[in-house]
Amino acid sequence: MRAARALIGLSQAELARRAGVSIPTVKRCESDSERAPAVSAGTQDKIRAVLEADGVEFTNGNHPGVRLRRP
Repeated sequence: MRAARALIGLSQAELARRAGVSIPTVKRCESDSERAPAVSAGTQDKIRAVLEADGVEFTNGNHPGVRLRRP
């Protein structure tokens, strides 16, 4: 999520506002820490939807990561 947000130059605050979640929720979603409370799948879906609407494509398979969708 952090890489996707950085790819399109979106701040945590703006992503949180557009997804309808709190900034700490975005931070937890981006955290690699096992100590951070889990973010629900529904909340992750909200955040992902904002990123995808801005052109982010989540990849998987042999090359997990993110990239900008081609026009």
